[in-house]
Amino acid sequence: MIDIRTLLENVRDGRTGIDEAILELKEKPFEDIGFAKVDLHRRIRQGAAEVIYGQGKTPEQIIGILDAMKRNGQDTVLVTRLSKEAADIVSSVHPLDYHEEARIGIAGPVPEPDGIGTIVVATGGTSDIPVAEEAALTAEVLGNTVIRLYDVGVAGLHRTLSHLDEIMSADVIIAIAGMEGALASVLGGLSDCPVIAVPTSVGYGAAFGGLAALLSMLNSCASGVSVVNIDNGFGAGYLASMINHKRIKEER
Repeated sequence: MIDIRTLLENVRDGRTGIDEAILELKEKPFEDIGFAKVDLHRRIRQGAAEVIYGQGKTPEQIIGILDAMKRNGQDTVLVTRLSKEAADIVSSVHPLDYHEEARIGIAGPVPEPDGIGTIVVATGGTSDIPVAEEAALTAEVLGNTVIRLYDVGVAGLHRTLSHLDEIMSADVIIAIAGMEGALASVLGGLSDCPVIAVPTSVGYGAAFGGLAALLSMLNSCASGVSVVNIDNGFGAGYLASMINHKRIKEER
């Protein structure tokens, strides 16, 4: 896997010849392993390597994709929506740090944080923690410092207000809630940073599997609140990381 910045710096400093650099850049951007085309240039285009979505894939397919990514220099690989049974099989070939609650497997070391600040992950209730852990672990694997504030929903607003220091000093907040999804609006009204709202499928019948929370978050009266799909902790963690690394990218 090519590190374009390092390659260009080596050309500038005379450590790599122009023809050699051109040859490296011509390497194919993906590897075709039959059942998957593994994207090897994802980090170059988007700043983060490809992530494996485990649900619907066999353990053997996940192992094959991991083989290709590791072979091409990807030290750490995130596998989302991974069952315990599949994780046990994959771990026999590629050791995983498996988090059953979040259904996430991490192959390789978690990098040191290099984001500009702190990402706060807050949940309305304990039942939202699985989605929150998917978001938090995704952000950590992508190089961010994460603070978890769990069970701070608006049914007991004093719980939310007891964490004002963390909320007001955050660089990005991920607000995760089911039921009526009010937490995102409350946090959006207390903070001066982007708030990423994640509706969860937690709630009784009229919650419609998270649709009520989704619509509530989309209609938030607090400015600066954006919304991802129901139960999409990964998407929230990824977006929060992009925001938290934006200044670094601009300074390069």
